[in-house]
Amino acid sequence: MASYRILIKTSAAKELEATPKKDRERLAARMRDLAAAPRPLGSEKLSGEEKYRVRQGDYRILYLIEDANATVTVVKIGHRREVYRN
Repeated sequence: MASYRILIKTSAAKELEATPKKDRERLAARMRDLAAAPRPLGSEKLSGEEKYRVRQGDYRILYLIEDANATVTVVKIGHRREVYRN
């Protein structure tokens, strides 16, 4: 299976930089894993949206999958109690 390209929105990159270093490394590794498997075990499609989410400790990664272009776009990264708020 072909690997997907990972794109990270500027706002998501800033959110990643704001996390503690230990968590940042785990989040980055989790995002790299999405290139090989964009719908890993434990990922969920968010109701009412075209986004998916994957857990990494107390943090969540929200992303879009474009199968036609083979891209995964990370749109938001945040703590579990804040990430779903608009």
